[in-house]
Amino acid sequence: MNFLAHIYLSGNDDLIKIGNFMADGIRGKQFEAFPSDIQKGILLHREIDTYTDAHDIFKKSTKKLHSNYHHYAGVIVDIFYDHFLAKNWMEYSNENLSQYVSNFYCSLHQNYELLTEKTQNILPIMIQENWLLSYQSVEGIQHILTQMDRRTRNVSKMQFATNELIQHYDEFESEFTSFFLELKSHAHNKLLMLINT
Repeated sequence: MNFLAHIYLSGNDDLIKIGNFMADGIRGKQFEAFPSDIQKGILLHREIDTYTDAHDIFKKSTKKLHSNYHHYAGVIVDIFYDHFLAKNWMEYSNENLSQYVSNFYCSLHQNYELLTEKTQNILPIMIQENWLLSYQSVEGIQHILTQMDRRTRNVSKMQFATNELIQHYDEFESEFTSFFLELKSHAHNKLLMLINT
C-alpha cells in the first residue's frame, strides 16, 4: 500500500501515523531510536507490507502489469490502490479527505524534529503538490507515477501505467475493494496488539 492507506490504517494517533508514513526509509533495528508510538507505526507499516505482498488479490492486480513493468508492478498497484481509497474515501471515513490530509500535514509540521531526513526533504514538495489529495484523480496518479519514473531515469516506464489503470479500471477497483476489507481487519488487529504491548 502507498502513503494514504498506510496513514489511514494507523488509527487516530498522530505519532503512529507518522511512523507508518515514513517507515520505508527506516531499516532493521533503526526504528528503536524513535519514540514508542512512532516505533509502533513503523512496525505496523512492515506488517501491512508483508501482508499485502503475500495476498492473492494483490498478486492478481500486479499480474496485469508484470509484462510491461516487471518488478515495478507492485509499486504501481500500491499507487492504484491509494487512488481507489481516495476516490471512495467517504465509504471508509466520516471525515472529509481534504480536511484529513490537511490535519496530517499539520501533524508532520508539529513533529518535524521527529521526522527522518528523507521525510523532511520531501515534505515541502509533498504539501505543495498535495500528493495525498491528488490520488483522487487519474491525472493525479499520472503525475505521481511520472515523478517516480524520473527517479528511475525512466527505466521503470511507470509514467505509462495509467493506460492499464484505465483499461482495467473496474477490475482494479473491485480487487482493491475486496482486498482492503481484509487488510483493514488485519491491520486493526495488529495495531491493537502493538498498542497493548
